[in-house]
Amino acid sequence: MITCKSEHALIAFGANLPIGGEKPEITLAKASKALASQGLEVLALSRFFATPCFPAGAGPDYVNAAAVIGWKEFGIAPLDPASLMSRLHAVESQFGRKRVQRWGMRTLDIDLLAFGDSVLPDPETHDFWRKMPAESQVGTTPETLILPHPRLQDRAFVLVPLADVAPDWVHPRTGLSVREMLAALPQADRDAVTPL
Repeated sequence: MITCKSEHALIAFGANLPIGGEKPEITLAKASKALASQGLEVLALSRFFATPCFPAGAGPDYVNAAAVIGWKEFGIAPLDPASLMSRLHAVESQFGRKRVQRWGMRTLDIDLLAFGDSVLPDPETHDFWRKMPAESQVGTTPETLILPHPRLQDRAFVLVPLADVAPDWVHPRTGLSVREMLAALPQADRDAVTPL
């Protein structure tokens, strides 16, 4: 567990397909180390958790984890959220990720959950996406990066691992900590996320 600072980001890992004959948990372990190739440092990594596939019936169950990451400056400009996303996508590509279907099966998914206490692109747009009903999001994709991740507070498969590494991080729009967001979820959702 680590105290998150403004120069830290929160990320989530997920995988439900093997690559090169290796199980998803091996992929997540290797991917967490591969972040260093992009100048990213894992400051805290959660345990790995087995989680039901989301949405239900979309494929094999997942292995999920979360991490707090930091970075070194590149040249004279500090890393920004869009550049960080590009680096995370580069690591996904190393592990065979192909962006074919939203919420589909994948060898590796790395989501940027939060970038310090940034609210992007602005508070009103963030609130619009965060409050959008889940069923409406299936066919709708934002055209810009939304941070913190607009579904963060709804997903046990994100919050359970995140509680391992950043339980006291506070959502800048809701004012709730990871621990509080997790406690607000149905017990059945929390119980479905189990340590490997």
